[in-house]
Amino acid sequence: MSRPAGDKARGPSRLAGAVLGMAGIGLLLLAWWFATDVIAGDTSFARRFSPSRTFPALAGLLAGPDLWVHVGQSLRRVLVGLAAALLAGVPLGLLVGASRLAEAATTPVFQFLRMISPLSWMPVAVMVFGVGDAPIYFLLAFAAVWPILLNTAAGVRQLDPQWLLLSRSLAATRWETLSRVILPGVLPQVLTGLRLAIGITWIVLVPAEMLGVQAGLGYFILDTRDRLAYDQLIATVLVIGILGYLLDALARAAIRRVAPAA
Repeated sequence: MSRPAGDKARGPSRLAGAVLGMAGIGLLLLAWWFATDVIAGDTSFARRFSPSRTFPALAGLLAGPDLWVHVGQSLRRVLVGLAAALLAGVPLGLLVGASRLAEAATTPVFQFLRMISPLSWMPVAVMVFGVGDAPIYFLLAFAAVWPILLNTAAGVRQLDPQWLLLSRSLAATRWETLSRVILPGVLPQVLTGLRLAIGITWIVLVPAEMLGVQAGLGYFILDTRDRLAYDQLIATVLVIGILGYLLDALARAAIRRVAPAA
C-alpha cells in the first residue's frame, strides 16, 4: 500500500530537521573548541574549559557512580516539585477557568506572585523550612505552578460549550462531567503547562541545590569548583543540558500523543 502524500512530504522534513540539528550542535562544538583551544593562549585559564579536557572527564564521570547519585537526587527533587505544582495548579486552574468571579478575585494576586523570581525566595525558604530538601521543593513548586495553573485555566475557557450542554442533557453528575469531559478536554493544555514548568524548574534547580544540601547537580558544581576540577565542572554543565533536553523531549512526546495535531 502506498503511503499518503502527506507522509511523504513529512519524511524529508524530519530528516532535514535532524540533519540541521546535528549541524547546529557541530557548529556549537566547533565554536567551543576554537574559543578555548585556538584563540586562548597556552597559559590562558580558558584552556581548562576546553572540550579536549571536558569529554574525557565526562566519560570518567559517566563510568563512575558519583555522578549518577547526584543525577538521581536532582531528578527526584524535580519530580516532587512538579507533583506539588500539579496538585495545586490544576485544581486552581479549573476553578479560575470555570468561574469569572474566581478569575477576577485571583488574577491580581497570581500575576503579582508569578512575577517574583523564585530564587528571591531562597533566604525566606531556608529560614522557614531549614536546610535540606524542603526549601528546594518549595522553590521548585513555586516556580512550576504558574504555567500549569494558567494553561489549565485557558484550557477550561477553550472547551466547547456543546460538550458541557451534552453532559447536562445526559444527566451526568458533576464528577462525571469533570472526569469525562473537562479533564480530558484540558489535558493537552495541562501538558503544555507541564512542559513549560519542566524548563523553569530545571533552571531553578541548580542554584536551589546550592542551599546546603550534600547531593545534587547544583551541589556537584560547587564541589568541582572547590576541588578546582574545571573539566568535571563543564562536564556536569553538559549533563545538565542533556538531561534538560531529554525531559523536554519526553514532555513534547506526551503532548503529541494526547493531541497529535498540536
